[in-house]
Amino acid sequence: MLSRQDYRAHDALIEPVRPTAQLWRLVIGLILVAGVYLLCNQMFFQFLGTVLGPGAVGFFTSLNGGTSPVSMLILLGTFGFMTLGVAVAVRVAHNRGITSVFGDFSRTRRQFLDVLIVLLVLNAAIFVLPPWGMGVDLAPNLGFSTWMLILPLSVGAVLVQVSAEEILFRGYIQQQLAARFRPRVVWLIVPSLLFGLGHYMPLQAGPNATLIALWAVMFGVLMADLTARSGTLGPAIAVHFVNNVAAILFVSLPDGLSGLSLYVTPFSMEDADTLRAWLPVDFALMFVSWLGARLALRR
Repeated sequence: MLSRQDYRAHDALIEPVRPTAQLWRLVIGLILVAGVYLLCNQMFFQFLGTVLGPGAVGFFTSLNGGTSPVSMLILLGTFGFMTLGVAVAVRVAHNRGITSVFGDFSRTRRQFLDVLIVLLVLNAAIFVLPPWGMGVDLAPNLGFSTWMLILPLSVGAVLVQVSAEEILFRGYIQQQLAARFRPRVVWLIVPSLLFGLGHYMPLQAGPNATLIALWAVMFGVLMADLTARSGTLGPAIAVHFVNNVAAILFVSLPDGLSGLSLYVTPFSMEDADTLRAWLPVDFALMFVSWLGARLALRR
C-alpha cells in the first residue's frame, strides 16, 4: 500500500498548477494541443508536397508505413508539433511556461541520466544472456554502416517522440488532473487510458489490438507512478526512450515503422498467434524497466 510519502515529490510538481486547475481550462488546453498539432502537420506536409511536386504521392505512400529511414525520421520528428501544442496550451489556458511541465530542470536531467544508465546496463545484460536474438532468427534490415551513420539522427528523433508523449500525458494531463482531484486513481488512470487509446490500432494489429492497447495503458500507469515518485518527467522519459530505441532502432516488426531498425523479426503484426506469444515478454520487460528506474531513483 502506497503511503502519502511515496508521492510527496508529486506535490511540488503540481503546486504551480493549482491556481489554474479548473477542468474547463484543461479542455481548452487539449483542444489547443490537438489544433496546433494537426495544423502544423498539415502545413508541413503541404510544404513537402509543394517541394516534391509529382513525386509527392509515392513519397507519402512510403511515409505512412515508416519503412524507410527518411520516412521514419519525419514521422518521429513531427511529434515535436505535439510538444509545441502543449507549450501553446499551458501558456494560453494556464498562463505558465512549458518548463513547469517537466519539474525542476536540473533534477529532471539528473534523474533522466540516472535512470538511463541503469536501464542501459539492464538491457545490455538482457542482450548478452540467452536466448540470443530473442530466440528467433532475426532478419537484417538496414546495413550496419548506414545504421551507424544515421544513428545520431535516429536517437534524436526517438527522443523527440517519447518526450512529446510524456510531456502531454504524464506532464500536462497528469499535472492538471492531480491539481484538481485528490484521489490518485484519477491522475494515474485517466491519462493512461488516453495513452492506451492512442495505441489502439485494430486495422494493423487485428485480434491483438486490445492487448497492445492494454500494454500501453499499463505502461502509462507505471510512468505516471515514476513521475509522481520523482517529481519530474526525467525517469518516465528515460524509460520510454530506452523502450522505443529497442523497438524502433534495434529490432522492429517488418510491416511498419521499421525504417530505422537494424533487424526485423521473422513475423509481422498480422501473425496474431506469434505476436500474442511475445506480448507477455514485453509486459515482463516493461515491469523490470520500471523496477530498474525505481532502483535508480533511490541512489
